[in-house]
Amino acid sequence: MKEVGKIWMNGKLVPFKDAKVHVLTHALHYSTSIFEGIRCYNTPNGSAIFRLPEHVDRFFKSAKLYSMKMQFSKKEISDGIIKTVKASGLKECYIRPLAYYGYGTMGLTPTQNKVDASISCWEWKMGESKAGKFSGAKCKVSSWIKIDSRSQPTQAKAASNYANAALARMEALENGYDEAIMLNWHGKVAEGSAENIFVVKDDIIQTPPLSAGGLEGITRDSVIQIIEENGGFVIERDLERDDLYAADEIFMTGTAAEVKSVTQIDKVKIGNGKMGQVTKALQKSFTDVVMGKDERFLPWLTYI
Repeated sequence: MKEVGKIWMNGKLVPFKDAKVHVLTHALHYSTSIFEGIRCYNTPNGSAIFRLPEHVDRFFKSAKLYSMKMQFSKKEISDGIIKTVKASGLKECYIRPLAYYGYGTMGLTPTQNKVDASISCWEWKMGESKAGKFSGAKCKVSSWIKIDSRSQPTQAKAASNYANAALARMEALENGYDEAIMLNWHGKVAEGSAENIFVVKDDIIQTPPLSAGGLEGITRDSVIQIIEENGGFVIERDLERDDLYAADEIFMTGTAAEVKSVTQIDKVKIGNGKMGQVTKALQKSFTDVVMGKDERFLPWLTYI
């Protein structure tokens, strides 16, 4: 990772290389941390953070679900995000706010420890999303089951949830795929390892309900609103593995992924094995939105 700018730690900007925590930090041992992934885009009108208030709201919702007493207000976190991006000098970047139970008492119970917060950003590179943006991603239905709300709060964007997702992602990569798709305890489609999933069949766009175990994705919500504003609709319903194999098109959404095409699941080709027209159109619509070219969605951009 290229070290650029500074990192915001508990209200202060510190040099990138000095942003350190103690080895006995509670979150390092027990995964007691929550985070967000946010994008800043280099638009024709300057750098703009996409849906900043919604990301900060979800950040605080996740903290509440983990009984975290935040030291900072939503405004202070939002201001910290803007300050961190400005300090980086980057026109376009990925932003990572993090809250975690810090160094103090060791043991399973975290609540005696202070909740620390940091905000980092780094140069954005397409990386793992590249396949889905152009040729279409190959996905594997994971042997790892998606955790559900009987185990821990799935609507918290928590580090512990992503240990489950990382196992699925690594399994997929080791087997020659680009991404994993996770089923829930009932065998229904939940989401990808770090993306929500949509199926197109006979021109009808469908996606699993949040009750299936997927995160309430902000890009997911953005895409649904874009589809509805363009005169379409999305049906939320439980999806079977069969629905994936029989789909005409499949695409995934996420802050990192944006809108990416899926052209193969397991050994089954989706549709004609190429990116579909619905997915192509949504990719363009989403790009227009984040670049400030669609006036209907300008309130989603926070220019800095």
